[in-house]
Amino acid sequence: MISINRIHHIAIICSDYQRSKTFYTEALGFTLLQEQYRAERDSFKADLSLHGQYIIELFSFPDPPERPSHPEARGLRHLAFEVDDLDLTLEALHALNIAAEPLRIDAQTGKRFTFIADPDYLPIEFYEK
Repeated sequence: MISINRIHHIAIICSDYQRSKTFYTEALGFTLLQEQYRAERDSFKADLSLHGQYIIELFSFPDPPERPSHPEARGLRHLAFEVDDLDLTLEALHALNIAAEPLRIDAQTGKRFTFIADPDYLPIEFYEK
C-alpha cells in the first residue's frame, strides 16, 4: 500500500489569469506567496496560501484548451500528494500495474516528482517530501 502524508498542492490552469488571481486572493482570502513569469512558456505562476499553508499553484498558459484529460488544459491541472520516499511509491505503483511518467525534478525546490493517471485520466502527482 502507498503511504500518503497529505495533499501537497492543487494546481489550476485558468483562462484569465488576472481574474482568477483576484478571485482567489480577494474573494476567497488566499495570500499570494510568490508570482513569476516564465517567458519560455509565456506563462504566469502564482503560489497561494491559506492560513500560512501553501495550497494552490495558479497557472496561465496561452490559449489553454477545455479539459478533456490533458495535464496542460484549463481547470484542475492535477492533484498532488506528498510522499516520504518516491522510490518506494514507484515500487508500490509498479506492483499495482500503475504506470508512472519518468521522474522529474522541480526547478524551484530540487525535489523529485512524477505523475500517474487515475481511471478517468486525471493527472495525479506524487511529490517527494
